Amino acid sequence: MKITAVTAIPFAPDPISNPYLESVGMKATANYVAVKVDTDEGITGWGDSTCGPLSVASMVEEFGGMVVGEDAGHIEKIWQTLYHHFFVRGGPIQISAISGIEMALWDIKGKAAGLPVYDMLGGPLRDRIWAYGRWDGITPEAAVEQAMSYVSQGVTALKGDPFDHQGQFITAEAEHKAIATLKAVREAVGDQVELLVEVHGRLTPSAAIRVGNAMEPYRPFVFEEPVPFHNLDAMKRVADSVNIPIATGERLFTKWDYEDLLKRQIVAMIQPDVIQGGGIMELKKIAAMAEAQYVGFQPHAIHGPMDVLAALQLDASTPNFMIHEGGMKPWFQDAFIGDFPIQQDGYLPIPTAPGLGGSMNEEWLAAHPARSDAQGWLPPMGTLPSRQFNTWV
Repeated sequence: MKITAVTAIPFAPDPISNPYLESVGMKATANYVAVKVDTDEGITGWGDSTCGPLSVASMVEEFGGMVVGEDAGHIEKIWQTLYHHFFVRGGPIQISAISGIEMALWDIKGKAAGLPVYDMLGGPLRDRIWAYGRWDGITPEAAVEQAMSYVSQGVTALKGDPFDHQGQFITAEAEHKAIATLKAVREAVGDQVELLVEVHGRLTPSAAIRVGNAMEPYRPFVFEEPVPFHNLDAMKRVADSVNIPIATGERLFTKWDYEDLLKRQIVAMIQPDVIQGGGIMELKKIAAMAEAQYVGFQPHAIHGPMDVLAALQLDASTPNFMIHEGGMKPWFQDAFIGDFPIQQDGYLPIPTAPGLGGSMNEEWLAAHPARSDAQGWLPPMGTLPSRQFNTWV
């Protein structure tokens, strides 16, 4: 089966309510890039190359032109060819483009075989996927309200970012508020619900240590990316100084970025992004590296439907999987052809349809073109009140 075309389709769903962005007069609007791969046997595969900048669409088209005529089943060969094509390689644009194409090739392979992708990755280890809700809120009261809305649905794990996105040098007021928010949520949900603390790399090591130790009594499941991900010595300093498990990885690329992180025993859980991490097979390799270091695995999947479905294939078939990384959005079913998994009692069913589990709706994509005013899901650093000398990550 030969590849006949690779097409990038940028799109933007309608804005969705986001209290953080609305508090500074912004809309939650983001651009996405779907990837469509056609074959000479009429089987079409879908992937996701979203990474923020729309320039990734051009990279998908450039790489796509290189693989037209190739056997769609030779996924590893195509990945290696694209990764090593340029002398300067890696980074979000190249890796995201490769990942989107790779996802679509797995989708084709599964559809041709009549099997879900996880059945070609060794088969399922579980028939449902533990997933979390959210406990975000501009105030502690708002965070409690959101947390309880999920708990009432049977969700047993929640993630929240209680920091005000002020920059690395957090104010005392924002620090106290973050701790108070976690405390309020813990008291509201009780001890049977796991709480993940998300920091988005916003703190300095000293602040992360101070905050982490103050949050320890409320038993966070993980302390995610407490400092910027670039400096492993800084991350290790935090890990050695707090008793909360550290998680990181959503902004690392491929197995080569993970080698040093895992070797140094810094984290309890890794979060490689299915798109920025290198695709399905690359994440499978990263997960195996983590398994050898007794580190848990949580694929990061917050973009489009195919991204989330790819993560579910990995969730189902990976021994050291811990918990699914959110990512469900209200527009998914409209943008998708097939039965998208729906969370029930805190778990997602594993997809059962061949390939990744469905296809993108091309009519919907055409009706939602990319937007020049797309802003994203989090406020840029410094948009909420802060001290003037704060620096941005």
